Amino acid sequence: MKLPREAKLLRIFVGESDKFKGRPLYEAIVQEARSRGLAGATVLHGTVGFGASSRIHTAKILRLSEDLPMVIEIVDEEEKINAFLPDLDDMIGEGLVTMEKVEVIVYRHNGNSTSE
Repeated sequence: MKLPREAKLLRIFVGESDKFKGRPLYEAIVQEARSRGLAGATVLHGTVGFGASSRIHTAKILRLSEDLPMVIEIVDEEEKINAFLPDLDDMIGEGLVTMEKVEVIVYRHNGNSTSE
């Protein structure tokens, strides 16, 4: 797969305990992105954070949270990201989704580079 130099970064903020059809939401999002042929997705596990509710979620020993922040990042061409957004909207009940322009420097698999 080749990525254009100008691409989009989709960043999705959800909670660790959020579900979609009985599965962890972050896993469901990654699986859906993969099934749509998006270039890749990474899930980052936060140690502390808060969202629209202003409730702190933390991994501190004395204050264990069962709903730590999760961030899913997906990079691909704008058209593929835009086509994914309606399904993503149906999946997310609570969270934040952002998109920004990124410059792809290197995207490699088996020694193949898409950089200039």
